Amino acid sequence: MTSIGGAEMVDWNLAVATATRLVKPGPEVSREEARDVVAELRRHAKASEEHVRAFTRMIPEGHEPRDTPVLVVDRAGWIKANVAGFRELLSPLLDKMQERRTTTPGGTVLGAVGGKVTGVELGMLLSFLASRILGQYETFAPATRELPAGENGGGRLLLVAPNIVHVERELAVAPHDFRLWVCIHEETHRTQFTAVPWLRDHLQGEIQSFLGATDVDPSTVVERLREAAQALVGSRPEGEEGKPSPSLVELVQTPEQREILGRLTAVMSLLEGHADYVMDGVGPEVVPSVADIREKFQQRRARGASRLDLALRKLLGLDAKLRQYRDGERFVRAVVDEVGMDGFNRVWTSPNTLPTKTEIAAPADWIERVHRKADS
Repeated sequence: MTSIGGAEMVDWNLAVATATRLVKPGPEVSREEARDVVAELRRHAKASEEHVRAFTRMIPEGHEPRDTPVLVVDRAGWIKANVAGFRELLSPLLDKMQERRTTTPGGTVLGAVGGKVTGVELGMLLSFLASRILGQYETFAPATRELPAGENGGGRLLLVAPNIVHVERELAVAPHDFRLWVCIHEETHRTQFTAVPWLRDHLQGEIQSFLGATDVDPSTVVERLREAAQALVGSRPEGEEGKPSPSLVELVQTPEQREILGRLTAVMSLLEGHADYVMDGVGPEVVPSVADIREKFQQRRARGASRLDLALRKLLGLDAKLRQYRDGERFVRAVVDEVGMDGFNRVWTSPNTLPTKTEIAAPADWIERVHRKADS
């Protein structure tokens, strides 16, 4: 990371320290119960591999990749892993902002202060998210001493044990079934990236193109982080005149970025919708109470935890992620109903066969383009 006088745009160590200090404690469990939860999640993660691969037919038998670790972590572990991932993924944008700051009067003097302020604010955001994430496939995970990652650019699968326990208690669902259900969703993401070698590089290229086209003043980004941080403590959950605060994603300023963002939205809708579809498809066979879990979990997704939670969803763009689950799942279901699972799997052939944002909403258009025209 480029630095001015030893100061980075973001003090990453301070972000970790702040998030770890502020994150709420997890549910109360005994040491023995905690060991049992970790052991069961590991067993379910392993069992999910077979369930997901048999259902999706994305990985031929005998070609199973083995370079992606599964890590059961606490909230602090999730924070450390994500800071490392953010640092790697955002480095081009932050380097660009750093260079811009060198030409700003007083930029060198403000460097150390700005980096620490941004580190604290990022830490506050991570402390909020760390208590809500159940699991995550880290596509761009750099290996660290504490958190190994896969070889040859492979990621890692994180399961956040205290959050899983918290939600299963909140929803009053069967713990064994809920833990397996979560593992199936996250294993689907791992299968997507391990079965489709080009997908990681394609997604990274799109993100880097998006970040490279960003032309925002560093103070604007800091202001958005400040708005998010202030919302966390309830001092400013909404923007001017009662309007919701703008999403961080809404920093998009150029037609090029809007085009890239449209493609990214389509890909993420596909990945999230596919994972939800697989959860429901595998569920009835191996998760007896899947219908009860799905109904309660959907209600929880829709309502959010509080008014503050809803405000932060908008600010961070998480409301868009909820739409991705819904729209993507509808796309996958419609395509599979029309052309079968093998026909749907053509989506993984190349970047050209990925659905566009318009096709996510109109699956028949994707089928026409990829199947009808290709087969005619």
